[in-house]
Amino acid sequence: MTYTSRMAAPAFDPMIDFDGQWNTTLADRYLPLPGLAKARYECIDGKLFMTPTEAFSNTYGEGQLLRILGASADSAGFYLAPTANLAFHPGRWVQPGLAVLHTLPETPDEDRWVPIGYCAMAVEFVSPGSGDRDRIDKPALYAAGGVPYFMRVEIARPLRHVSVSLLKLVDGRYEQLAAALAGQVFESAEPFPIRFAPESLLY
Repeated sequence: MTYTSRMAAPAFDPMIDFDGQWNTTLADRYLPLPGLAKARYECIDGKLFMTPTEAFSNTYGEGQLLRILGASADSAGFYLAPTANLAFHPGRWVQPGLAVLHTLPETPDEDRWVPIGYCAMAVEFVSPGSGDRDRIDKPALYAAGGVPYFMRVEIARPLRHVSVSLLKLVDGRYEQLAAALAGQVFESAEPFPIRFAPESLLY
């Protein structure tokens, strides 16, 4: 008697099977991944990056900053959102902590994948698990995409530390426009009037 062994076909796993090939079409079909619905999904040239939901200190700070910037952004004709899929091309998109747009999406596809050219300012809250990406990689990406302003916020709640930096794109590179720490006042006239105490982002 002859026995024939059959090996079961490996289960389909989009994270493995599409590694290096991710684009907005695949994302529309397969994301969010089962069990990881609350993760943040970003893609750099086909490579998918997932990060868990931010620590509460960061999400609280994002909510506070959204309220602080909201009225002034609205008055200046900008559109502020908690986040957005900012798309450079189908194989590259990022999700900032806050997104300030100067142009609203017009089509359902743009609503889902906002063209990077519509972004006036991206705001990133530095995460402990992605510090280098938030401090170095993300600003370089936004600069390459022509985003005029970039704001970086770093919170260390146990130390009651907050730093806020606003950078402006000049000749393809970001230059610091304004900065402040807890105990100081952050103030800038660009891209719209902004004035607040950094410690107001703490709980």
